[in-house]
This record gives sequence, structure tokens and C-alpha cells, in this order.
Amino acid sequence: MGGRLLGGLRCRPAGHVTWVLLGIVSIAAFYQLLALIAALVHRASGAGRGAGPRPANFPIPGISILKPVYGRDPGFYPAIRSHALQQYPELEILFGVHAIDDPASADIQRLIAEFPSIQVRLIVCSSKTPNRKAGILADLASEARYPLLIVNDSDITVPAGYLQDVTAPLSDPTIGLVTCLYRTEAYDWPSRFEALAVATDFAPSTLVAPWFGVSEFGLGSTLAFRQADLERIGGFRAIADYLADDYQLGRRLHSIGLRNVISHVVVSTRLSAESWRSAWRHQLRWARTIRLSRGGGYAGLPVTFATLWALLAALFGLWPVAIGLMAIRFAMALACGWLVLGSADVWKYFYLIPVRDLWGVAVWVVALFGDTVEWRGRRLRLDREGKIVA
Repeated sequence: MGGRLLGGLRCRPAGHVTWVLLGIVSIAAFYQLLALIAALVHRASGAGRGAGPRPANFPIPGISILKPVYGRDPGFYPAIRSHALQQYPELEILFGVHAIDDPASADIQRLIAEFPSIQVRLIVCSSKTPNRKAGILADLASEARYPLLIVNDSDITVPAGYLQDVTAPLSDPTIGLVTCLYRTEAYDWPSRFEALAVATDFAPSTLVAPWFGVSEFGLGSTLAFRQADLERIGGFRAIADYLADDYQLGRRLHSIGLRNVISHVVVSTRLSAESWRSAWRHQLRWARTIRLSRGGGYAGLPVTFATLWALLAALFGLWPVAIGLMAIRFAMALACGWLVLGSADVWKYFYLIPVRDLWGVAVWVVALFGDTVEWRGRRLRLDREGKIVA
């Protein structure tokens, strides 16, 4: 029954513990295989699940891009310039700030001067809401002229053809929101850890979720939807109390019978954590927000902790099981991070994935406790629904 002893502890667990551990490892391996298949299917389909090209006879509606801005993120000007370079018949870009002296205002004025033929406006927003970003979006939406709206974070860089591709699925009246996966550019080690988390953990879970009927999400990297549908759910003011405004927007559009789909387009963003403490706080904010917004999904995240279960299997002497699970984990990470997202860092730093995974486990455990997060220099307390408590 026993196996050899090492330092007073058994190298191999008792029979019932072995079977429990093997059961957990099997579930973790199944998830990794499913995520691998989801990544390969998404790449092969080209248009993502449920998304397709706009019909030839479908009129091309005008687009209003809403860009809430607070401060000047690294790479801000190249990011906003990538939107102005889009070739689209009717387009306006609305930037919203709380104060005209916001550090980003100079870059926005520069964009206006560089692209005089495009409708680019800088709007000072006055709405005061618990989620300041949602307040800016409410003001920008009231100024928008066109029936299609695109919201994305201020540091998002988009590829050529982005506008046509992300709005094409909206020609289907059953689709209410189109969102995008994103890759991250990182230039310091804390940011690279965050980038690995996005590419090898967050993105795969996003691709797997619809296979389990979970499709009410929306990502801040891109939210494309109709202005008429936004009005049906009460506008941005209806979600202005929530920290996860992107998720709440997707959830409410889904609740009125519309589908949310993931585009084949991959956008990019730039991370600049600058310190391990900053990266930790950023990850902790994400984790706590998920826990308070989607408690059931958060409770199920240990299924994705392949490295943790492989480590435990190895500690109990189940080396073939541990090696097999890690092989699947690496295959999935490379398929999603490199093949789907096009992240060169995943290939360059794949050997750090196990360390990053264990960091993620620590974040998950700590995020189980507490209800405060730090966001844009503010310390916020959230209630059990993810609302910001005044």
C-alpha cells in the first residue's frame, strides 16, 4: 500500500488518494484538450464561431467609435492612429475625457490635425458615475451620429480592415455584440507574466466558454453593437454602477435574446506593469472582479490549473501522469498564444508558463477574500454583484 518513505512522507499516496488525484488530473487534461481544440477550430474557421462576412447587398452603416480616455497610456498615439487609418465610408471617432487638461488631450489634438478628413472629436464629459468610464461612454453615446457603435480601450491598436470585419456579423439580426481576442506587447518581466496569462490562460477560457453555453461576455478590447440595442438595455447608465462594464454590456445584450460572438480579428495592446507589485494588483483586480461578477465561473477555475495538478501528481510519484498533463498544457498554450493570437512572446518564453501558472493560482486564492480593488489610482469596494459601493 505504501511505497517508499521520503523525509517521513510517502512518495506515493494511498489508493483512494491516488484515484482522487487521477480524477482531478483527468478533468484538467480534458479541459486543456478542449481548449486546444477550441483554439485550432477558431484559427481554422477564420471568422470565429458564429461570425461571418457581410452579405453583398447589405448596406454599409456608419460607425461611431467611442474612446473613453483617462491619462496617456504607453503607445497611446500609435494606438489611436490605427483607428484613423481605417478605410470606411462613414466614420467618426469620439474621445471622451473628464478634463480638457487630461495628458491624452494633446495626442488627440494631434490626431485631429493629422486626419482633417475624418470626423474626430474631443468631448469633455460631465457625467458623474461610480464607474467613471461608463459615465464617459454615456456622454459619448449621446453624441454619436451613427447606428453602429464600437467601444474599445484607449490603448488598443487595430489592424487594417478592422471596422469591416468586426461589424460584418451585425448584419445578422440575431447577433447583438461582437468582441475580439487580444495579444499583449510587453517590455518588462512583470508585464511578460501578465502577457503570458492573457495568451495562455484567459484567451483559451474565452474560446472554450461558448462550448458550454457561456456566451454573454464582452471584452474591453472590442465591443461592437447597435445603438438601438444599447437603448433597449437602458444605455450605459444602466451599467454605470458596475466595475466590469464590458461584461455587463455583453450580459444585458444577451439577456434580450441576442447572441455575442468572437471575431476572428485579433487586436493588440501594450502592457507596462513596471513592477511586480503593480502586476500583482492588476491581476488581483481582474480576479476579484470576475469572482464578484461571475461567482460560479470563478469557483470552477481550478479545473484550468494544469500545472498545479501536475506538480501534485509529481510529488506523489505519478511522473508519467504529470509529464502527460504538462505536455497537453504546453501544446494548448502554444496553439492559442502563438497560432491564434500571434504572440511571439509565448514561443520565446514558453518555459515560464508553469511559473506563471502557479502565480495565477496564488492570485486566485488571495482573490477569494476581500472586496476591494485598485483601479486608475482609486481604491474601490465592490458588493456581491460586482457593483461599486459608494
